[in-house]
Amino acid sequence: MPRKPARRPAASNQLRIIGGEWRGRKLSFPTIDGLRPTPDRIRETLFNWLQLDLPGARCLDLFSGSGALGLEALSRGAGETVLVDRSGEVVRQLEVNLALLKAKRVRVEQDAAQRWLERHQQSGTQFDLVFLDPPFRQGMLEPCCALLEQGGLLSDNAMIYIEAEKELRQLPVPANWIQHRQKSAGQVSCYLYRRGGEVDG
Repeated sequence: MPRKPARRPAASNQLRIIGGEWRGRKLSFPTIDGLRPTPDRIRETLFNWLQLDLPGARCLDLFSGSGALGLEALSRGAGETVLVDRSGEVVRQLEVNLALLKAKRVRVEQDAAQRWLERHQQSGTQFDLVFLDPPFRQGMLEPCCALLEQGGLLSDNAMIYIEAEKELRQLPVPANWIQHRQKSAGQVSCYLYRRGGEVDG
């Protein structure tokens, strides 16, 4: 009788914070289709790019999933982080992880990214750093970028980090977002933009 395939060990559903206050801490995340934490190597590169902009920054992790990016930012000195995800299971695990870390200056909100942005238009809240890692090939990137820019949610020189499918050659970002860095790894391309002035018209 054929043996059943072994269950994947729980350790495979863990991520490691790689720098700052919580360096080396391991955190769990749920098994959900499309949830793919940013790999350690890419996170290390990203936070090297951001090291001068991160201290005290107000951050938004819009498709937070495992929380790898938002929690890494907090660990490395961000002033405040908002984690947004539509999955109740994801949000519950994020809350468990925040309790384990005794994290402060952070809140978790359950909502779809686009709806969250629509609800916070012209709220007066502005972010210095935004992480955008939407599900691939679902057309979510363009409306989220537009809402961030048009809704007054970005500070004057905000940084925006985007992960996108490699075949997406030209990202649908506002004209005043200036590409600062770019890296490809496997089937993923990573971009860091700095916001310039206002878009004309």
